[in-house]
Amino acid sequence: QVQLVESGGGLVQAGDSLRLSCTVSGRTASSFALGWSRQAPGQVRDFVAVISKTGDYTYYDPSVRGRFTISRDNAKNTVYLQLNNLKPEDTAVYYCSADTQLRVGAQYDYWGQGTQVTVSS
Repeated sequence: QVQLVESGGGLVQAGDSLRLSCTVSGRTASSFALGWSRQAPGQVRDFVAVISKTGDYTYYDPSVRGRFTISRDNAKNTVYLQLNNLKPEDTAVYYCSADTQLRVGAQYDYWGQGTQVTVSS
């Protein structure tokens, strides 16, 4: 059974940084393209970023490009999302996801439980 567990969320001020982590278990992480999505209160879940199985390809939603960086360490079965220059509109629950196919969007086979990021102004 594939499980994804996120960590690293918290309450920060505008302009601060956070690093989210997501550890994959049940199958080796290198089997999956890994992504991050987020859901703000009252909103649908939106795609944020994706990284290919080997880490050689990444893609970002335009709203975060240049501020967020996705990376992975397959030896640790972990994917990361570095969030820099955070804005209040980045406040959301951030979800890690995994799929055998690289997808740009919010359709993935496996999801974590989410980690809350709150940015105060």
